[in-house]
Amino acid sequence: HQRSRGRGWVTIEIPTRISEWLAEQGSGYPSIVVDCLTLWLNNLLRDRVRPSQVPTHVRAFLRSARACPGQIVVVSNELGLGLVPGDVISRSFRDVAGRMNQLVAAEADEVYFLVSGLPLRLK
Repeated sequence: HQRSRGRGWVTIEIPTRISEWLAEQGSGYPSIVVDCLTLWLNNLLRDRVRPSQVPTHVRAFLRSARACPGQIVVVSNELGLGLVPGDVISRSFRDVAGRMNQLVAAEADEVYFLVSGLPLRLK
């Protein structure tokens, strides 16, 4: 999918240090797409960030994002619409992701839920 983008797109992969990158480099871009917070959460937890520490990381991300002069589009997955996961780890991940999404949505100027390519504006 990266080849289908125009030449103006720059792809930068940042497994865990999104907040730091935004603070250091974000002002150099008129628009930034963060895709996706769910993968970022997975990477944080894999790097031994405790679920109770995730809100601190999310708030740091939000502070860095707010300081950027350009538009930032944040993509995340909604994990709470399906069946309840059968194991404790998956349920915990779903719950932490839901709380992360709530924090980000609360700070966002606009929030959309996309289903089959159709946007539903929530905020």
